[in-house]
Amino acid sequence: MLDLVREYDVLGAFWVTVQLTVYAAVGSLVIGTVIAILRVSPVRIFSWAGAMYVNVVRNTPLTLIVFFLFFCLYQLLGWHLAPLSARSSTHAFVWGVVGLSLYHASFVAEALRSGINTVGVGQAEAARSIGLDFGQSLREVILPQAFRGAIAPLGNTMIALTKNTTVVSTIGVAEASYAMKNAIEFSPNVLYLIFAVMSLGFVVLTLPMGVLFTQVSRRLAVQR
Repeated sequence: MLDLVREYDVLGAFWVTVQLTVYAAVGSLVIGTVIAILRVSPVRIFSWAGAMYVNVVRNTPLTLIVFFLFFCLYQLLGWHLAPLSARSSTHAFVWGVVGLSLYHASFVAEALRSGINTVGVGQAEAARSIGLDFGQSLREVILPQAFRGAIAPLGNTMIALTKNTTVVSTIGVAEASYAMKNAIEFSPNVLYLIFAVMSLGFVVLTLPMGVLFTQVSRRLAVQR
């Protein structure tokens, strides 16, 4: 088992998976928050745009999104998000993060919208009664409570994001599933051990995450 881990740099591959998860989690949280605000906006065109984003992106396969970004925008149209001198693997990593962020932002937006819906109508009315506008009400009153109410679904999205990082191996990002593919190709005699090692790696990444989000959700639960 140790020889397998060293030969195919499994730890390095899982480190790339961790980096993908962290960067895409930040990106999806930022984008998803904006989309959630659009969805609850009193301006109809903004609300429609947010709903359209969620419905279109959430129902589009992640593989298709990643392929479009990398092969169409990067390779065909020449859009560069990394320095031109960077290696192809760096460009693939950056576009992989963008694809993961855009896709999971739709789920973050829905999680936050569910959190916003848990905030009592009286809270928004009280905010308006003291002179706060829509943006101030969101920032000072609604969103802080919405994040507390959405911790559990946000945690589920984070776990799904971690597992979905395997998709970016299709554009050459050397993460865990990429290492597994190489191991299976060159060491098919230990196929079951390869699957066991990779499964254990993802369990180590996601299980503590699930426990952490569950505990935080219980501790910060808003009492109604």
